[in-house]
Amino acid sequence: MGNLNLSPITVQAIQVLTIVLFAPLISGVISKIAALIQGRRGPRILQPYYDLIKLFRKETLVPEHSSWVFLMAPIAAFACYLTVPLLIPVLTTFGLPLGYMGDILGGGFILSLAGFSVALAGIESDAPFAQLGGSRAMTFGALIEPTVLFVVFAAGIITSTDLPYAMAATVRSSTSEIVRPAHVLAAIAFFMVVLTDTGRIPVESHSGTIEFGMIDEGRTLEHSGAPFALLKWGSAMKQMILYTILIDVFIAPWGLASTTGLVSVLGAVLALVLKATLVGTIFAIIDNSFSKLRLFKITEFLAAAFLLAALSVLVFFLGGG
Repeated sequence: MGNLNLSPITVQAIQVLTIVLFAPLISGVISKIAALIQGRRGPRILQPYYDLIKLFRKETLVPEHSSWVFLMAPIAAFACYLTVPLLIPVLTTFGLPLGYMGDILGGGFILSLAGFSVALAGIESDAPFAQLGGSRAMTFGALIEPTVLFVVFAAGIITSTDLPYAMAATVRSSTSEIVRPAHVLAAIAFFMVVLTDTGRIPVESHSGTIEFGMIDEGRTLEHSGAPFALLKWGSAMKQMILYTILIDVFIAPWGLASTTGLVSVLGAVLALVLKATLVGTIFAIIDNSFSKLRLFKITEFLAAAFLLAALSVLVFFLGGG
């Protein structure tokens, strides 16, 4: 039987479903690997799915002094995470019907909107720890965004476009494109940004509830039931989206489907899951191989990422691009 050709809209829907369905799996694999590194048995790989099912079945409680924003913010954030996979090369080498609605900077703005919505929900809860987490998230977000802008600017001038599909095509066109000094510096800067934005810098933030390190977890302390499930699911989706951009735009844009054939698309799904698992493993090793840093060290780490991104632009104009 020949390779069944799917419509472009169907492939685009599969892109979104790939992020939605496999994001918890990647989180489960990373948690398992982190536990093994620490000498623990750790949770089951499928534990995030069980947690989501349990949360969707639980009752939703709302803080006394909160408004409708508290309940709507998780839905808005989840909608943002559903939108970004439409704009980036998740499974294909070519642009899909909705793939040119926005550039990579537009995708970054949508992710920022999701983060703002989650932080706003934490502040709206009127709980001290949730407000603390939201405030810290916005503070570090203000440091992350300039770095992302410089990375996008560097990648844009190197590839002469800011469309994710075209940027990935430029990297795939030749091995020399990957080893360009300007591209390497931009890729390292974005790697550091992803490391920070997914809570994998060696700071107690991504899984603990210690007050001195609460950032992401702090924002969601007052949520429960289905809204909390959407926040947990959205966090996993954000992680996989950032991994996908890092892999399919900057580092290894191979294994993508060049046609809409069913076999090619399914092969691309498998390739993405394997590559995302590898990147997550690297992040877990980094997170668990160093002593925990003080919270203020995050600013120094992000400053280094910003300098690398700025250096990428400088190197390009000096002839190293």
